[in-house]
Amino acid sequence: MAADDPLRLDQQLCFALYTASRALTRAYGPLLEPLGLTYPQYLVMLVLWEEDGVPVKRLGERLVLDSGTLTPLLKRLEQQGLLERRRDAEDERVVRIHLTAQGRALRTKARRVPVSLACRAGFDVDDERSVARLTKLREELGRLITRLERDDGDDA
Repeated sequence: MAADDPLRLDQQLCFALYTASRALTRAYGPLLEPLGLTYPQYLVMLVLWEEDGVPVKRLGERLVLDSGTLTPLLKRLEQQGLLERRRDAEDERVVRIHLTAQGRALRTKARRVPVSLACRAGFDVDDERSVARLTKLREELGRLITRLERDDGDDA
């Protein structure tokens, strides 16, 4: 099989992204362990640190998670004392997620995680060019997601 055969596994964009995602998730493990968080729990906390009191539906949209995946995450974080689920006062059908004092305090401890991960991935956070490369990579992935999610009906 030729090295440039489009059906080789190592020629697949999907496989490169899949393995990169798995490696990145594994790299977070030792950084999140002292915080008592798993990677998906960390993502929930990131959203809540941005927007405390977010409705569950909006949280699921931000994280691209369905309720069957999100609910157990929220239950576990609630058991850890990091958040509370409360019905909206104006619309009881809406459940909002609120940080507890402990959940807000965890943000300070988590501040080192992005820097540590960037360094582990080979980026020098003290070097402007290195940070610019990291930013460019993140932005390009964002553009890729946008292009792939665009439903324009053109598969060619």
